[in-house]
Amino acid sequence: MFGTGRIKLDKALMERARRYAGLAGYSSVEEFITHVLEKEMKHLDDAGSEDEIKKRLKGLGYIS
Repeated sequence: MFGTGRIKLDKALMERARRYAGLAGYSSVEEFITHVLEKEMKHLDDAGSEDEIKKRLKGLGYIS
């Protein structure tokens, strides 16, 4: 799954990803998750400074 590495996701989260991937017309759950991650990381790339990135991650609840 996901290239050469393996990522473990909570069972409920994986089921949600499968559901949304199907509803959105993705060919696989891997394609959907890749797209979601790329989209989110693009927002962080646009942040510029490390402080701005941390601020955005805090705002999203990823770090405290």
